[in-house]
Amino acid sequence: MATQKTSTKKVESSASEAQLFSMDGKLVKTIALPAEIFGAPWRPDLVHQVTTAIQANNRQNRAHTKDRSEVSGGGKKPWKQKGTGRARHGSTRSPIWRHGGVALGPRSARDYSEKVNKKMRRAALYSALSKKAAEGEVLFVDALSFAAPKTADAKRFVTAVAKAGGATLAAKKNAALVAFSAYDANKVKSFRNIGNLATEEVRNLNALAVLSHKYLVIENPEAAFAALKK
Repeated sequence: MATQKTSTKKVESSASEAQLFSMDGKLVKTIALPAEIFGAPWRPDLVHQVTTAIQANNRQNRAHTKDRSEVSGGGKKPWKQKGTGRARHGSTRSPIWRHGGVALGPRSARDYSEKVNKKMRRAALYSALSKKAAEGEVLFVDALSFAAPKTADAKRFVTAVAKAGGATLAAKKNAALVAFSAYDANKVKSFRNIGNLATEEVRNLNALAVLSHKYLVIENPEAAFAALKK
C-alpha cells in the first residue's frame, strides 16, 4: 500500500513595494521595502524559540512559600524525646505539622529567564515582519502629528487608514500594533484609550509583539527602516 507524503508549505515574503498613506487615509506614494527586513524566509522554529524566551524573560516570579525555617514559632520542642509513646518531633513547624512550613513549594528565587542572542532576535523579527508583509497585514503611514492628546483624532486616523488599506480592525483585542518612529507623548496618549490597539516604538519591536497583533501599522517608514536595520 503506497503511503501518501505530506509536505509543509513554507510562507515566504514576496512583497517588495507597499503603499504609503497619510493620516486621513489618502494614498501618498508607493515605497520600496528593504529585502533584508521584509524579504526574509518564514522560520517557525526560530520564531517559536525567540517568542517563548521573550515570554519567559517577561515572567514575574511572585509565588513564594515559606519553609520550616521561615515560619514563625516552633522554637520549643513539642515534648521530650523519649518516654511519651509518641513519635519524636523537634519542632511544630515541620512540614508534616499543621501550620508548618511547606516542603517543596514554589520559591521566588527561581529564575525563568532565557538567553537569546542578538542575531536570533533580529532574524526572528525580520521573519515575522516578512510574513506579515506577505499576508498584507502591514500598513505604512506618513508622519503622525497630534497637537494634543485626543482619542477622537486617533480613532478617525485608524478608521481612515484601515479603510484605505483594506484592514479589518473590528477585533475586540490585539487588532493592531501602531509602531512610532520616535516617542511622542501626544501620540501615545491619543491611542491609550483604544482598547484593541497597542503602541510601541519601532526600535523596541520584537517577534512576539508583531505576531501578537493582527495588523502592524508603521509610521514614518524611512526612519522606521533605519531603526530596524540597527
